[in-house]
Amino acid sequence: MLKIIFSFVMVWLNMMAGVLLAGDFSWEDIGKDNLNCQALSVNARDNKIIFAGKSGNILKTDNAGKSWRRVLAVKGRSARINALVMPKDNGFVVYAATGNGLYRSSYSGERWERIFRGKTESENQCTAVLSTTQAIFVGTKAGLFISRDNGRSWHKQQIEIGSGYILNIESTGGQNAAVYLAASSGIFKSLDHGESWERIFVSYSLGGSGEEIDKEEPDPPRKLADINFVKVDIHNNNLLYFSSARGVYRSANRGQSWEKLTEYGLLNRDVKMICLADSLELYALTASGVFLYTQERWLEISFGLSAGKLNYFTLDNLNNIYITGEKGIYKSSRGNVLNFTRASLSGEYLKDEPRIRDLQEAAIKYAQVNPEKILQWRKDAAKKAFLPRINVGLDRNSTDLWHWEGGSTTKSGDDVLRRGRESIDWDISLSWDLSDLIWNDAQTSIDVRSKLLVELRNDILDQVNKLYFERLRVKSELDNLALEDRHKRFQKQLKLEELTASLDAITSGYYSEQLLLLAKKQQS
Repeated sequence: MLKIIFSFVMVWLNMMAGVLLAGDFSWEDIGKDNLNCQALSVNARDNKIIFAGKSGNILKTDNAGKSWRRVLAVKGRSARINALVMPKDNGFVVYAATGNGLYRSSYSGERWERIFRGKTESENQCTAVLSTTQAIFVGTKAGLFISRDNGRSWHKQQIEIGSGYILNIESTGGQNAAVYLAASSGIFKSLDHGESWERIFVSYSLGGSGEEIDKEEPDPPRKLADINFVKVDIHNNNLLYFSSARGVYRSANRGQSWEKLTEYGLLNRDVKMICLADSLELYALTASGVFLYTQERWLEISFGLSAGKLNYFTLDNLNNIYITGEKGIYKSSRGNVLNFTRASLSGEYLKDEPRIRDLQEAAIKYAQVNPEKILQWRKDAAKKAFLPRINVGLDRNSTDLWHWEGGSTTKSGDDVLRRGRESIDWDISLSWDLSDLIWNDAQTSIDVRSKLLVELRNDILDQVNKLYFERLRVKSELDNLALEDRHKRFQKQLKLEELTASLDAITSGYYSEQLLLLAKKQQS
């Protein structure tokens, strides 16, 4: 019972803290009907200059999104814009990794040249780019290519990385920069500007470990492995992060060892990418939300953001957040526009909901995993000493089984071999082992079964918590949608019904029963 109360309190505090923190984030649509952009880059010296990539076009704004214009049209069968990069030490240079090669502009996007084109279709599909003082690195669907003469010639890194899919490339910066890249085969590190590489994390194919992967509409071209993105802390080069389909991992020793960050508060484990602010804040982007890692938990900061499926995430020099999604390009600035409070949330979204503690108890009762069950097992095992061991013996005496009948002249059948009577003996004994009052073999079996029961109960509680608060989040998103957006509202309503059915499934219909009772009380 204490576990149920503690779990309820912690989840409730987490949600309240997240909502209150979300009140500090207001979202402004700066996309001007430029929908479903796949990449974004903000000038490090002037955050009014922004480049965005969508469906074969690179767009630019000089006034922080008030107006946009096309500066490059990428042609070809695959013209997707996968990455846009502006080196911090040169505000005029822009790199664009596209499905038809690597482009560069040295005039702030006004004139472009293609500086890399692969020999095969896979090599031509550039997915990531990094420019350092020593070299230019371009990642493709078929490996890593490096140029040490400003893009005039390229060579492929053959040995360590091979022809794997390159997901993104990062650097610590400076003359002695370490370069990190995320690939389909793992995470690699180079300390000599790409001359040699060391694999510091091995990637596993999705589902290969038997662990369930929590995914929302995965992007098929990228989902070749569980790794999604790698990020290095430029203020502390020992700190390294990567996101994956199983959550976010951190290394405090440049990749020698890794620890997984908690998933607590992270509604979807499949983290597409991560960002680090100058104030050392860690952000995570999933297909449906943005999360801030603080005090050993994740807090969602995308309340009120109706962007559809989220694609890309970046920060500017003032740590403002930029997000691209299905419905446009969004920017956040610190403020209290949303003005979420605990009282308003309680009154708005929890007045029609049963208490989560009641749902947890209903789920535990339905699954028969209550703690009292273990105590009853131990009591019953202790009573075993009072039950006697019963031994029953049966003995058949076959002596003189066959004998001769003789000595009489008047009776028929004399002097013949006859079968005699059998002699059967039996006995019964009772015995007690009073040492079983202290310990018996059944206790060992109970210890194993109780461990499994506790794990099952914790899994059920965790599932109830996630479904309950995910349903509240969907209700909030549904309220923020315009009435004209019928398709999106229909999808959210379907999601709401799906979560309701899931809660009913693990509580034996208790959730819907309570919803009906609460609705009747409000009508009366």
